[in-house]
Amino acid sequence: MNPTALFKISYGLYVISSRDGDKFNGQIANTAIQATSEPASISVTLNKKNLTHEYVGKSGLFSVSVLAQDTPLNFIGHFGFKSGRDTNKFEGVKYKIGETGVPVVTENCVAYFECKLVSQHDVGTHTIFVGQVVGAEVLKEGDPMTYAYYHQVKRGTTPKTAPSYVEEKKEEKPVMAKYECTVCGYIYDPALGDPDGKIPPGTPFEKLPDNWTCPVCGAQKSDFKKLG
Repeated sequence: MNPTALFKISYGLYVISSRDGDKFNGQIANTAIQATSEPASISVTLNKKNLTHEYVGKSGLFSVSVLAQDTPLNFIGHFGFKSGRDTNKFEGVKYKIGETGVPVVTENCVAYFECKLVSQHDVGTHTIFVGQVVGAEVLKEGDPMTYAYYHQVKRGTTPKTAPSYVEEKKEEKPVMAKYECTVCGYIYDPALGDPDGKIPPGTPFEKLPDNWTCPVCGAQKSDFKKLG
C-alpha cells in the first residue's frame, strides 16, 4: 500500500484548541469535517496521546481555526511538532478567548468555529469528537491551506506530473546530499533550498548558517542527519 495516496483526499489544515480550567492547548489536525448542517456540527479526529484530546474530553469544548494558505511552516511546526506538556503553545501567538471560554487562534487563519461536544466515538488510536457549532467568524479573505498544498508546496516537493518539475540532470559534478530532520522528518534538499525562500536553491547543507533551524519544527541544524 502507498500511504501517500491519502494525501489526495481533500483535507484542510487546522489548529484545534481546547482548555482544562485555566490551561490552554492546541494542535494541528487535518481531519476537521462538517458533519451536519441543521444544526451545524463539525467532527475532529484527535490522537489519544495528545494533550488537546485530553482537554476536549474534560471540557467538552473545542475550537477549529482554519489556517490560511500562506501560513509559515514554523507556525505549523509550532502547533504540530511541540508538546503542550513541555511548552505554552499560545505564548507569542495571536488568539482570543471565545464565547465558550476556549482559546481561538486568530493568527494566520481565515476563519474559526467554536463547538460544544455532543458525541465522541472511539476509533482505536484516535477519538472522533463531534461538536455543535455555537460560534463562527470569517477573519480575513484568502484561500485556506489544504493538506495537499502543505505536502506538495510548503514542504518543497514537486510531483513529476507538475509543469514546474525539473528532472535532475546527469552531470559529472557531485550531487549535493540531502539531510533529514530527526525531530519532524522534514528533508532539506539543496536543489530546492529553504521552502520559505530564505535559503536559495543550490546551497549545500554544510553552508547553511550555524543558527539555521528546521523550517517546520524549529529543530537545530545539529538535529539533522545525512541521507544516503
